[in-house]
Amino acid sequence: MNGLFVGLTTLDLIYLTDHFPHSNEKIVAIDETIAAGGPATNAAITFGYFGNQATLLSVIGNHPISQLICAELDDYSINVFDLNPYRTNPPPSSSIIVNQTTGERAVISINATKSQAKINNKLFWEILQGIDVILLDGHQISTSVMIAKEAQRLKIPVVLDGGSWKPGLEKVLAYVNYAICSENFYPPNCLNSLDVYNYLRQLNIPYIAITKGEKPLQYWTEQEAGTIEVLKVKSVDTLGAGDIFHGAFCHFILVHNFQDALVKSAQVASVACQYFGTRQWMSK
Repeated sequence: MNGLFVGLTTLDLIYLTDHFPHSNEKIVAIDETIAAGGPATNAAITFGYFGNQATLLSVIGNHPISQLICAELDDYSINVFDLNPYRTNPPPSSSIIVNQTTGERAVISINATKSQAKINNKLFWEILQGIDVILLDGHQISTSVMIAKEAQRLKIPVVLDGGSWKPGLEKVLAYVNYAICSENFYPPNCLNSLDVYNYLRQLNIPYIAITKGEKPLQYWTEQEAGTIEVLKVKSVDTLGAGDIFHGAFCHFILVHNFQDALVKSAQVASVACQYFGTRQWMSK
């Protein structure tokens, strides 16, 4: 199967510590790792892990840091279409601290607000050939709108990674088939999960789910609503769990119904939380 993943690419500097630092405190990390990151990027690598071919549409650019990112993407056999291949500014980076005791993480980063790009028509047509599923993480709005519109015409299912609300996302939602949102996703005037569901349902999105970490996730279809229990594990690192969930979902939804795809994706994300960083789980 072939998947297209549209959105953010970063370089993640990840540190494992026994506690989060206090003001003016210097601490020595227990472990560290450096990896390509970003919701669409982590999802693409996860999708590829299940034997699929993933294509990433993002801004990576032509900077020494960009070469580090491209080298890892090549290691995972990800096809890359760079929206701004001549960009000389460094790509966004994230500094991440993971608490070894709780598995919780603290993240500081710059998203794609300073690296918005537009897709050219030639690249646009080339990318969509043979694609079976598309994931949008909301970080490249104008590109996502063009892709999603054409996907609807071609009847390619579109998955939204709704990690958080981003300006302009309302232009994309009308073309989404599966909205998989975190509990931190709040469209305008939404205060709780029911508000979020009603907002998305008014846009005629047929399949909606809200993940809540280790708590049961909620889902709605046009026929039913329910909850799905999440596997209880000892979390070492929750970083990227949502991205991994979305990448797994893009795989499972091509061969399973909505509820089963959610169950299996949650299982994969739970496994990933038992390992440090966003890649170790793949080699265990």
